[in-house]
Amino acid sequence: MSNKLAEFIRARREAVTPAMAGLPGGGRRRTPGLRREELAQLCDVSPTWLTWLEQGRPVSASAKMLARLAQVLQLSAAERAYLFEVADKHDPSHGTGEGGGPASAELAAIVSAIDAPAYILDREWNAVAWNGAASTLFAGWLQAGEGAPNQLRFMFLDAAARELVVGWPERARRLVAEFRADIGRHADQAPLAGLIAELTGASLEFRLWWSAQQVLGRDGGLRSFQHPLQGALSFNQVTLHLARQHELKLVMLLPVS
Repeated sequence: MSNKLAEFIRARREAVTPAMAGLPGGGRRRTPGLRREELAQLCDVSPTWLTWLEQGRPVSASAKMLARLAQVLQLSAAERAYLFEVADKHDPSHGTGEGGGPASAELAAIVSAIDAPAYILDREWNAVAWNGAASTLFAGWLQAGEGAPNQLRFMFLDAAARELVVGWPERARRLVAEFRADIGRHADQAPLAGLIAELTGASLEFRLWWSAQQVLGRDGGLRSFQHPLQGALSFNQVTLHLARQHELKLVMLLPVS
């Protein structure tokens, strides 16, 4: 277990008073913050496990357990992101997109301000926000409905993608290699592992290209489409990572000059 994680949890525990956690304060205390026993009780773990965690011993801390720690320790968004980063775990807490549920107003504002098709993907390549131009371009993908629309499911499981994307085989093959590079060591963690298993079972092409172990950067470049209503379209794709939520990717399809 990372010493950075151990030091951070210990420091945040000592910064949370019993009153903040809804506990009686009374009695003499070595620290104004929570005792290990109190934090362990609030998180429903053993004091021994928490002690080992704070000592940096090699104990397993699941994403669910870290989420509970973040809640009890009343971490800010930045502190929570740091907690999961130093623990090398994926934060299971994600919003959903403009058409699909409680997306943050900030993400929706980002894509709405862009005068070109634009969308934001999370680590699983679910679209969590998109603008009207993107919805029009990807009519079979970026639509309101249950659950966050996933780019890989659209690309491999929706026949409309093969008609829309010019040069589908090469674009789809490259997409798999970009996805592998993007998720890296998180591939065997839920929910990514489930998504990969689903696509492997449902698509022969995905199964073959995933097993090829190819890794490519998401470099952008020319993207061509044959839209059913607008005809032939071409864009320059640019992908940027958000500074405060680095697992989110802003994808813009800019007009070809």
